[in-house]
Amino acid sequence: MLTEKIIRKLKGDPSYKFNDDYSDKEIFIVLIGRFWQLIRGFYKRVFFKQTNGLVFIGRSVSIKHAYRIKAGKNLILEDYVNINALSSDGINLGDNVTLARGCNLICTGVIAHKGIGISIGNNTGINAGAYIAGQGGVEIGNNVIIGPRVKIFSENHLFNDIDVNIKDQSVCRSKVTIASNCWIGGGVTILAGVNIGEGCVIAAGCVVTKTIEPYSVVAGIPGKVIKSRMPEDDKVINLKHAIAGL
Repeated sequence: MLTEKIIRKLKGDPSYKFNDDYSDKEIFIVLIGRFWQLIRGFYKRVFFKQTNGLVFIGRSVSIKHAYRIKAGKNLILEDYVNINALSSDGINLGDNVTLARGCNLICTGVIAHKGIGISIGNNTGINAGAYIAGQGGVEIGNNVIIGPRVKIFSENHLFNDIDVNIKDQSVCRSKVTIASNCWIGGGVTILAGVNIGEGCVIAAGCVVTKTIEPYSVVAGIPGKVIKSRMPEDDKVINLKHAIAGL
């Protein structure tokens, strides 16, 4: 199919294939939608700091401080995406990044405290309604799946002084890192300072409050490791390496 060949070339993925269940009409409607997104992208990409390929932009997308955005190939911003890139490091998006309908990427909250920014790696998809707050810095790796309505925070309000309104006290910031090849389930909340290791699975609705070792499966409120994805032999080898490094 010609459409598959085009997408394979754009994505650089020779194994990409459409599901056989799609009718020609359904594929045509999808392509028409992508065409109009591409037209919008040609206009808005000129305001970006840097783009390395095509940009597809849906309806009612809001982009503030676009001059702080760097994008790789085939960026897709679906309808009602809201981006405010005002920050020290801006927003850096890798190749084949998708932000689904209604996603919010915010780098600066209170204008008195300029944020750090957000980085998202290659082939990472962020589902509808996700909220990523990059005031303290958020770094997401390659090939990450982020479910709908995930919330990531990297800044907290201080509240130690009871004689001063909380909103008038300062803030504390701590970077959030999600390594490559992770699956973050729908409705997950990730708090400031959390590092999620490579290959982790975070169950839907989980609240992650502390750093997670690679290849862990995490569930609950607060999130706890319920099992490891690593084979037993690999865990033993890693434990030996950890002991040897002490």
